[in-house]
Amino acid sequence: MNITDAAYAVAHDYPGGTESLAPRLGMSGALLRNKVNQNNTTHHLTLAEAVRMSQITGDVRIAEAIANELGYALVETPRMEECSDAAIVELMGEAWSTHGLVGTEICKTLEDGRVEHKEVERVEHRIFKHAQVLFNIAARLRGMAE
Repeated sequence: MNITDAAYAVAHDYPGGTESLAPRLGMSGALLRNKVNQNNTTHHLTLAEAVRMSQITGDVRIAEAIANELGYALVETPRMEECSDAAIVELMGEAWSTHGLVGTEICKTLEDGRVEHKEVERVEHRIFKHAQVLFNIAARLRGMAE
């Protein structure tokens, strides 16, 4: 998902859509709709508004899209109460699961003997998700370090 698609999705997927989210951002629903409409050339979402929108909605798709476009994976910084042996075991289970999803996607890509761009994008998406889990494990261990 590209950045503009992510901003559109975050605004429109919020409960009540742009009409509900916009007042929390200090603007009208029409203005927010224009700012997240990639076909609109006169109104643009500022970086500060994108961050605020993500904070209000709890939706990190804009940040994920930015990281993805730059070739990075987004990793949530754990809170101290989340840095425990049980949290690490839970993340390890998630890592095994996401690793399997990478393999499954690669097998699906190769099964017909052709590799298409959309298939590569799906594999990359699975790899980024797996990398996020692995980086979260490292971040939690760092949070536990004395």
